[in-house]
Amino acid sequence: MAGFSFVVESRDGRARAGRLSTPHGEVETPAFMPVGTAGAVKAVLHRDLREIGARILLANTYHLMLRPGDALVAALGGLHGFTGWDSPFLTDSGGYQVFSLAALRKLDEEGARFQSHIDGSAQLLSPERSIEVQQNLGADVVMAFDECPPGDASREVVAEASARTTRWARRCRAVHRRTDQCLFGIVQGGVHLDLREASARELLELDFAGYAVGGLSVGERKPERDRVLEHLDPILPEDRPRYLMGVGTPEDLVDSVARGMDLFDCVLPTRNARNGQLFTRRGRLSIRNARYRDDPRPPDPDCACPTCRTASRAYLRHLHQAGEMSAATLMTLHNLFYYLDIMREVRQSIRLCRFEEWRGITLRRLAAADQDGS
Repeated sequence: MAGFSFVVESRDGRARAGRLSTPHGEVETPAFMPVGTAGAVKAVLHRDLREIGARILLANTYHLMLRPGDALVAALGGLHGFTGWDSPFLTDSGGYQVFSLAALRKLDEEGARFQSHIDGSAQLLSPERSIEVQQNLGADVVMAFDECPPGDASREVVAEASARTTRWARRCRAVHRRTDQCLFGIVQGGVHLDLREASARELLELDFAGYAVGGLSVGERKPERDRVLEHLDPILPEDRPRYLMGVGTPEDLVDSVARGMDLFDCVLPTRNARNGQLFTRRGRLSIRNARYRDDPRPPDPDCACPTCRTASRAYLRHLHQAGEMSAATLMTLHNLFYYLDIMREVRQSIRLCRFEEWRGITLRRLAAADQDGS
């Protein structure tokens, strides 16, 4: 694969600090990827994302396939040319929509047949079509098409979804042609350790450039998720990047780094920001609370983000209550900075061989924090 490499530079226990190199730049890991579903992170500009330290964005295969269409994106220079973001992109496979849009689709061995949520048109998303779309989009890191069962699915359903994910992974591997893209396989198996192990070992035989762990954060309990990651850590190759899909809170990210994960994405910081909830080192803060009507303090006095340098809680509450678009922008920048800054501290603590000490202090502080951020 032209222009790709991954190296683990430091370890502290199971936690790894490394570097993923792509044709569009390097990403220090562990890393959090802001979610840009339609090729943009809601409410913020690429310029601001760069300023707060974002180095890789996630875009959504399913949504871009339907609108504006992957052929159009390809004609306009792929995601990088189309959006103007010149750093790395990762695209998911569309497999999560097989789970989240279950009411609109029918699943068989060929793929997922569904009605477009935009215009009702009939669509087929198969392993081959998923790879075709992702090659057209031109992301640096792309995903094999998978089936993601719900967290409460029976063992029988999870076993079949896991087996189908392996069969689909083989088909993805067979048709992927771009040498300037890094293709990841996705480990499934729910909370069943034997199914997870079988899925991982089958995917290892296909020699993917990296491995994602899917099918978590879909309703399982946190101890079950942790147990799965602990089981997979010695099975997944040391020299390949590991991506935990769709997880989660700051505490989840820290605990998952401790179990060997390198890459993360989640809509939580951006979605919560648009709903008026801010992550701070003193707990979560709901800006709608009347107590902030005349509060001159920044959202987080310990934060160096552009929002905390310029905006008071009173001003943010006013903007949010008035329905001003800038409220979403300012609060999204803060939440993303918080997540990215946590990852920066994670990397630094691993390199200093102080990760477990830092983790303990951080998790105790978050657990003790006032849940309204005061």
